[in-house]
Amino acid sequence: MATGTPYIPEYITVHLGTPSSNARNVKVPFPDYIKNVASSEIYPTWPENAIRANIYAQISYALNRVYTEYYRSRGYNFDITNSTQYDQSYIPGRDIFENISRIVDDIFNDYVVKQGQVQPYFTQYCADSCEGLSQWGTVALANRGYTPYRILQNYYGNDINIVNNAPIRANVESYPGTPLRLGDSNEEVREIQRQLNRIGLNYPSIPKIPELTGIFDAATQNAVRQFQKIFNLAQDGIVGKQTWYKIKYIYNGIKGLSELYSEGITISEAERQFPQVLKSGDRGRYVQVLQYYLNFLGFFNPKLPQITVDGIFGKETRDAVLTFQNLYGLTVDGIVGRNTWNQIQNAYNGVINSLPSQYKAYKSLLYPGYIITTGAKGSVVRQLQTYINVIADNVPSVPRVTVDGDYGTNTANAVRAIQRLNGLTPNGQVGPLTWNTITDQYNFYNS
Repeated sequence: MATGTPYIPEYITVHLGTPSSNARNVKVPFPDYIKNVASSEIYPTWPENAIRANIYAQISYALNRVYTEYYRSRGYNFDITNSTQYDQSYIPGRDIFENISRIVDDIFNDYVVKQGQVQPYFTQYCADSCEGLSQWGTVALANRGYTPYRILQNYYGNDINIVNNAPIRANVESYPGTPLRLGDSNEEVREIQRQLNRIGLNYPSIPKIPELTGIFDAATQNAVRQFQKIFNLAQDGIVGKQTWYKIKYIYNGIKGLSELYSEGITISEAERQFPQVLKSGDRGRYVQVLQYYLNFLGFFNPKLPQITVDGIFGKETRDAVLTFQNLYGLTVDGIVGRNTWNQIQNAYNGVINSLPSQYKAYKSLLYPGYIITTGAKGSVVRQLQTYINVIADNVPSVPRVTVDGDYGTNTANAVRAIQRLNGLTPNGQVGPLTWNTITDQYNFYNS
């Protein structure tokens, strides 16, 4: 589960043994898992308020394991174990108590958080006396008239809340599926930037990333390389699966996300800058980028309709998305989530890299498929700088740049000038909309 607003997973994968044991995994619907744990850990004859308090703790404990990817960040392929030495008791095939089943059905999508934090709280508990909740102690408190919330406050402090009716969705690994590298732009990059900056407080040799833009620039690449050096990973500046989960593992450990006394993830830290999905009714530059890609693909595939690039996700755009999803074997729902977006970008890059011979002469005018940002080098940058200078020769407010194939400060400043003149976000990064604007103006002045 990527860092963000938690949700209830449809299924949880349980390892039937200690973490390193050669035991099998079972995939269990989350409510059924909690019913089993509750029936294994506590007694159905206890007062209902005690049962509810314990179930809140069991739900929150499991969600903390899922949310922090506690085991997956350590290289395991499961979410939680059934070993009480490490986690909660789960006994495959056991009988479920009727009253426990009813209570779980009522509250399985509620969980405990610390006020001002986002991650499900690590609700540690034990049978008798320990740091955290005492299972038998909840019985005494319930008999004294304590509500489930007051029982939880007694053990975890007054600064807790219970989140009610959390959304339910499939549990997807946080790793985005493809390596993050220079020029990528998405929420996962922003997450890595934030986590590296926090890790850097404990490991000062990791250079601070000045702006958490979600764009993988030279500063991000340098921070990744230094992290990789410290933790004995290949120093390629690319966030593949191994580096992704090592960053998550170190970050979770530093923040204490799986401990009673956690620094926690604040609401502002979990806020998204990039939309998780694009759907009917959405507006803005992300919709424009989507439309740009779909139009390009439609030029080479007549089954994809041409659409207006207006930044409005209306019927026309939805129909194009539905057609694309159908062509590429995706879930046909008209919603652009991670899988659809990744496939659109893969399809675009596939066309760019295998253009028919009659289009080869125009390849240099086509968006290369990644953000051109500080740290980028090579022929694409050199071509961009050439386009900028043609514009600069005709627009006094745009400065000329050296055509050296190195995307540095001067090139970024020239890009910002063009962006300001054309109503684009002046971030000095060249995405598809800025690239399209620059090539259009180049063609105009060069005709």
